[in-house]
Amino acid sequence: MHQSWWPSRFGADDQLGMLNHVDDAKRAEALSLVREGRLYDLGRILDETVPVFPGRYFRQTLVSTAHHDGGNWITEIVTGTQQLGTHLDTLGHLQIGHRGYNGWTVEDLAGGAGLKRLGAETVPQIVTCGHLVDVAPLGIGDAIGPEAIDGRDIRAGDAVLFHTGWGSRWDDADAYLAGQPGPGMALAQRLASLGVALTGCDTWSYGPVPSDPPFEVPQVLNAHHGVFVAENLDLSALAADGVREFALILTHPRLRGATGAWTSPIALV
Repeated sequence: MHQSWWPSRFGADDQLGMLNHVDDAKRAEALSLVREGRLYDLGRILDETVPVFPGRYFRQTLVSTAHHDGGNWITEIVTGTQQLGTHLDTLGHLQIGHRGYNGWTVEDLAGGAGLKRLGAETVPQIVTCGHLVDVAPLGIGDAIGPEAIDGRDIRAGDAVLFHTGWGSRWDDADAYLAGQPGPGMALAQRLASLGVALTGCDTWSYGPVPSDPPFEVPQVLNAHHGVFVAENLDLSALAADGVREFALILTHPRLRGATGAWTSPIALV
């Protein structure tokens, strides 16, 4: 049983959660980590072949339209779920039972065309200090413990990303979706106690799968603590180069009412 976790420490009307800690000073601190100008793209290419959780999909169709003066343009029509590919979950994505972040019920949150609160349009663009924790290689269902971040100078508003090695299965959808390793509950609670604003992995969800109950780790991070989660990150190059601290820049489309947002975050060092 989960005891009541609302109202948020940031106020009963808050929609930012731990992103409240990402202020001008935090962004300036993050940019001070850039010494060489080297860039790492942490996003995956998005197309119809990406691994998808059951019930989600992505489709793209091209449309060619002729101009009257003999010119032409080509456009595309995209239909899909924001909860696939490299994406950021909003705090409106997950609930525990009937309630989500700040205690809002499903009826409080859900409208016919999208979320009435906590949609992607409420999430600011993110520039913050990033930390990579390389725990690879891990296997299906392995839980990362809190000792993984021992000795790391992680502060409120920072982002903590975990390289498990699971992303090497990306091109084999069946293997990739068969399960995953991820941060366990003890680690999640420690991240929240530090005020971490954003966390993510090179996996299709967050936390070990299988687990009992399923998906409890991201549910607690989102609903209890207002910690944002990014999924399907490509952290392989960052890990291979031994990068441990960087400026994280994560921007996203402000799609009103969306429960998530496609993103291609970058790490700068």
